[in-house]
Formats: sequence, C-alpha cells, structure tokens
Amino acid sequence: MKLLELVNTYVDFKRSLGMRFATQPRVFRRFCRVLGDIDAREVTPQAVRAFLGGDKALTNTWFLNYRLLRGLFSFAISRGLVGRSPLPELTPSPLPAFRPHIYSTSELSALLRATSGLKSCRNPLQPFAFRVLLLTLYSTGMRVGEALRLSLRDADLHDRLFTVRDTKFFKSRLVPLGPRLTAELVAFRKRRCTLPTPHLEGSAFFASSTGEALPYQHVITLFQRVRSAAGLRRDEGSSYPPRLHDLRHTAAVHRIIAWYRDGADVQRLLPQLATYLGHKDLRGTQHYLSMTPELLELAGLRFENYADVEGRHA
Repeated sequence: MKLLELVNTYVDFKRSLGMRFATQPRVFRRFCRVLGDIDAREVTPQAVRAFLGGDKALTNTWFLNYRLLRGLFSFAISRGLVGRSPLPELTPSPLPAFRPHIYSTSELSALLRATSGLKSCRNPLQPFAFRVLLLTLYSTGMRVGEALRLSLRDADLHDRLFTVRDTKFFKSRLVPLGPRLTAELVAFRKRRCTLPTPHLEGSAFFASSTGEALPYQHVITLFQRVRSAAGLRRDEGSSYPPRLHDLRHTAAVHRIIAWYRDGADVQRLLPQLATYLGHKDLRGTQHYLSMTPELLELAGLRFENYADVEGRHA
C-alpha cells in the first residue's frame, strides 16, 4: 500500500470512531510530501528521524508528531500492511509539562484596552469585535474554535444562551451567559448586523468584513498584536508567551477561586464545571486547573478549616 493511501485509510478509521481528527491530517500530508510516493513498507527509520527534526533540539512538536506517526504505524502493523515500525525504538524523556499562563485581572484589563489598536479601514468593527471575543472566551471558557464557529442563530441572547455545535467528538452543548456578557453581546450584535450575512442566520457571529467566519490563524495574529500592545511577555521558566487559549485555563481557575471565596462546595461543583467546559468527565477539566498561588492559598485555608472542625469533633 502506498504511504498516502495508508494515511487516508487511517484518517477514515479514526473519524469512523467519532473523532474529528481535523488537524492531524496536515501532519500526515506533510509526511507524505517529504517522503514522496513510496510504498509504506519502504519508510526507513532514517527518513522518520529526518522528518521529526534530525538532531535539532527537542520540542513539543517533535513529541506530537512522534505520537501521530506511532499511531499510524501501529494501525498499519495491526492490519498487516507493514511488518515493522520505522519509528525510533528509544524515545527521549518527555519535556517538562506545559504550564499555561493564568491571566491576572490587571492583565485581562490590559488586553481589553489594547484591542482599541486593531483599527482597520477594511473592517471598522474589528476592535470592538475582538474585545467582545476576548470577553466571550474568558467569561464562558469556550475553545477558540468553538467561538469562531458560532453562527447568528447560535446566539440566543434573549434567553442568554449560546448553542455550541459539533465540538470534540461531535458533541453539542448549551452555554449559559452572564448578564454583563449578554449586554456586551447584544451591543455587538447590533453592530454585527451592519456586516453582510451571506448565510442568513447561519452566518458567523464573529465575522470578517465579508460576513464570513474569522479564520483561526488571523485571530491568533490579532491576539499577538494585542498581547504585544498590552505589554505581556513570557513568564520566567515558560517556553511560550501567553496564548489566546490560556483564557480557557484562566476561566476555569478563576471560577474555582470564586467558589472558594464564596464558601461553596468545590468538590460537588467540579462536575458542573466539566460539563460547562464541554468535557465528558473531570479528567479533561483537570488539565485546565493550574495551581496558582492564590488557588493554593484558598485550598489550604479550606483544608485548615476542615481539619479544625474535625479536630473539635474528635
């Protein structure tokens, strides 16, 4: 079987299991372009090593591509399409766990102020739209792609609800909206209606000047401009500067901090947070709960109070 045919068969298989598998095929297509139109059994360890980066310093991308290729060739071996895996038998130790940036309230304010610098002759709505997008991501904890896929019909601002359709594993969910965010969204929608709606109510809520959905990479580029204008830099010891996706991490951490401050039963509420974020269980949510100093202090105080009560009843 040709390498490209193997890749297409593998992608179809993963999608048949209910996985979106949207970004991974790009890595596989690049792998096929680099190695050429060869039989899958002709892939050599040297070619794989060169594709992964040769002797360059290890990155998270190296490990990501390695895992993708390992899945591809494990699939091929299980179906007798190749006799062995060309991947390196000995893999290096994983890099330290990625640490997301948890924005402070002052940093969030700086980001929102910096959106005013996104003025564009082609899209006068751009600064306002990006400000509302940042507020939406932080207030709801939605994934960036989920927000960009929202259509006008998905925004029920009367009942203060977003309908998020076809997320991971093709699930959909309702996302309740707070009153302050709803007020911002209502004001934005009035101005959004001055833009074209090529697909009527199916048109993008966060739209470009043509009324089409904002491209993901364009949004990331705009965020990099806003981040720079806000003066936000890479944390000491961090491999990356603050990311747009870190707003989702920040939303989860800030929500738990608020629960601790309110004296709420955090353990009981965590499953609700998982549902709100679109996770099927708490394991997915744990990835977003970075232990910040403030959260650690509040959790410690809660434990001290619990221990004190238990001690008095011993």
